[in-house]
Amino acid sequence: MVSRVLTILGAGLVLARTGTALAQTSGAAPPAAPPSVQLPVPVMEGPLAFSPVPPAVTAGALGTWYVDGVASGLALLQENADRGDRDALADFGNAQIFVQKIDGVVRAYVQLGAYALPALGEPYAHAQNAATAADKLFGPIPQAFIKIAPSDSFSIQAGKLPTLLGDEYTFTFENIDIARGLLWNQEPAVSRGVQGNLVLGAAAFSLSLNDGFYAGRYSWLSGSASWTINPADVLVLAAGANLRATARNDLATPRNQNNSRIINLIYTHTQGPLMVSPYVQYSQVPRLAAIGIDQAASLGGAAVLASYALTPALTLGARGEYEASLGAGRTDLLYGPGSHAASLTLSPTYTMRHWFLRGDLALVGLGHAAPREGFGPAGQERSQLRMLIEAGYLF
Repeated sequence: MVSRVLTILGAGLVLARTGTALAQTSGAAPPAAPPSVQLPVPVMEGPLAFSPVPPAVTAGALGTWYVDGVASGLALLQENADRGDRDALADFGNAQIFVQKIDGVVRAYVQLGAYALPALGEPYAHAQNAATAADKLFGPIPQAFIKIAPSDSFSIQAGKLPTLLGDEYTFTFENIDIARGLLWNQEPAVSRGVQGNLVLGAAAFSLSLNDGFYAGRYSWLSGSASWTINPADVLVLAAGANLRATARNDLATPRNQNNSRIINLIYTHTQGPLMVSPYVQYSQVPRLAAIGIDQAASLGGAAVLASYALTPALTLGARGEYEASLGAGRTDLLYGPGSHAASLTLSPTYTMRHWFLRGDLALVGLGHAAPREGFGPAGQERSQLRMLIEAGYLF
């Protein structure tokens, strides 16, 4: 799979650079510098960013298509690895390209390649081995959609869509931290479905009918409403629920979470080099005895994400989280009924033009975890210290 991905990456780069190469060999005068373009996806929370002048290919009646991508490698060290996991490993972080058309009535986005999805408190999801993250989760094309945009304020899109829920994006390069957090583990990441978007001045609304935790059953309804209070402050309310019981249960589609109802309230403040984003989350799964959920359960959590640019090249990120099972039923949404968990992550990032080097130092602690639901081979450990290093190139 890795060789196929690298071949695809190389082909994308060749395609993207073709126009420039032809101009250079024809003896024509060098063209004027292309204007900056803000690509809408992938969404980048920072501190990493793609070039403001992405490679472009003009395809006649098909319009202008932009091609960019990311290649990165990961190294991980951790204590109390779960059974089947390892104390140390090296892996691809990403070998992905992104192709998109961003203007006109018909627009499109395709993301393809290999990826790892490290998440706190969970066994490491590999980009390369016999059972990769792509194989077990969202495939070698994790996101792709067609968007119909009759105006800049209204659009409809359909395909494999990023979730509307939560305050962290799915892939390592999109976020302040390399690994996703505890609250992210309760949220859908990629869903197949259809989504409508409407912008009314400072307010923006999205509504989606989709398959939730990639269940293949289109019974989830999710939506978000955001208010840009001023250029520095944004408030988002997002919610989603499965409207019909779904029995599927695997890595991509955990049964309890996929049958849940979830709500987020997210506030983001940006001031100069500082970004801080606190948010709260509540989820609840009803009693659904027909599919094995014998009792209702709920989970509450809160997190703060922050970053500070010490210099143009060096940024320090941090994340703190806490979540707890609410109630004393037998249904498990965390580390056993009645359990709670907390995490703290520090993430420095250094960038030099297209290159980047960054790390995570993260500690997760558990309380009242059920037997065999904790960390370590026997599931008896109540904490896990993990260090991740990611180095890569954005093109």
